[in-house]
Amino acid sequence: MHYKFHMKTAIIPQVRVEPQLRSDLESVLRTGETLSEFVEATVRSAVEYRRTQAEFHARGAAAWQQYQHTGTSIPASQVTQELRNMLEARRKELQARTAPPA
Repeated sequence: MHYKFHMKTAIIPQVRVEPQLRSDLESVLRTGETLSEFVEATVRSAVEYRRTQAEFHARGAAAWQQYQHTGTSIPASQVTQELRNMLEARRKELQARTAPPA
């Protein structure tokens, strides 16, 4: 069973913007989407991006520390090839999902 704990909600501070930005923002809202929903989704996305970015930097710093400690590294060509392989595998996975049934 999944329990949901109810917490009080908090309010994000109001932000003053130029009228043109407000107009631009309203022009990209989806049908039925409110300004508040857009702002909340955008803030959530930004928080996740920053969290991912911080984790990336932490992994990089740890790798650098490891290299300084051991002097051992992986050649860039090997890393690049592994990334290409990962990209190709992901492409195939996505193509399989979107391919029409046989």
